[in-house]
Amino acid sequence: MSKVLIATEKPFSKVAVDGIKAVTDAAGYELSLLEKYTEKSQLLEAVADADALIIRSDKVDAEVFDAAKQLKIVVRAGAGYDNIDLASATAHNVVAMNTPGQNANSVAELVFGLLVFGVRNFFNGTSGTELKGKTLGILAFGNVGRNVARVAKGFDMNVKAYDAFCPADVIEAAGVTAAKSQDELFETCDIVSLHIPATPETKQSINAALMGKMKKGGILVNTARKEVINEPELLQLLQERTDLKYLTDIKPEMDAEYAQALEGRYFATPKKMGAQTAEANVNAGIAAANQIVDFLEKGITKFQVNK
Repeated sequence: MSKVLIATEKPFSKVAVDGIKAVTDAAGYELSLLEKYTEKSQLLEAVADADALIIRSDKVDAEVFDAAKQLKIVVRAGAGYDNIDLASATAHNVVAMNTPGQNANSVAELVFGLLVFGVRNFFNGTSGTELKGKTLGILAFGNVGRNVARVAKGFDMNVKAYDAFCPADVIEAAGVTAAKSQDELFETCDIVSLHIPATPETKQSINAALMGKMKKGGILVNTARKEVINEPELLQLLQERTDLKYLTDIKPEMDAEYAQALEGRYFATPKKMGAQTAEANVNAGIAAANQIVDFLEKGITKFQVNK
């Protein structure tokens, strides 16, 4: 009997766990649960006899793979997967997957929650502005970016997007104007929303030179990854450009400095909130379970992210 381990420092909801269990029970698998663990040793012990592993933001590195002698597949319940050591997964003959699209709507709605809060001056009682008629730039047009575009149209916004890996005709087919470059997106949009992964190419790429191209009153929204921001440069720019705002659901390393220097123009949620809805929690968990069954039973590797 195959054993599936759910290892989550931040637990799934009960509804999600019940849904995962329904999938694994139907496949005849054993389901084991490790929640709110505080020591890595607990994970190493729990994964020792697991055939499959479901995680959220939990880190799975070489030490974990070394301990998991029977592991065949690890699935990150969510889109980002930089918490998995992909090279180590490959070296240990473990398939690594994510569950793209399952929390896309949740993240997209958060973008607009942050934006409404931002353009209304954090609800401080002063007169703000409206989103209608503004131009929103979307950096990366994947599942989340497409959902952001969909919601933006409901606000009657003009929508542009740039994605180095998505052809312009695909972007245009979605009713969105394709920008020719990242620079053009920042130069021509009132608001830029980031949806890029943290890769060697994107880390620190959102810097002073790039955001400095934004029009007066520009807003940068980051619901992607903390690592894509060059924090010292961006702080310096925002201190010089007092018309700009920065809204994020990933608290920067320099959060205290940002908060002190940029009162009324900076907001960060207490923790990453993009996928923190009941619906996204359930969708991603059940998708992970189904992908494990499909892989173990049929060898399906559609969402594999390592080679």
